[in-house]
Amino acid sequence: MRGKIEINMELCKGCTFCVTACPVKIIRLSAEFNNTGYFPALVDDMEKCTGCAMCAEMCPEIAIEVWRQQ
Repeated sequence: MRGKIEINMELCKGCTFCVTACPVKIIRLSAEFNNTGYFPALVDDMEKCTGCAMCAEMCPEIAIEVWRQQ
């Protein structure tokens, strides 16, 4: 089973909670600012996502949605 992560780049404040929570370490901060002046999180390798949703659970801004795919 794989997962799909969608991060709302404009809601993300770059807190890194999702980066720390991801067990497969596929989330990192962007090198570019979003419209509100933060470095938002992004996914490096979606193919490795397990769909555990730990990133979404840790996000204080509710900027992450996760789906499981079969």
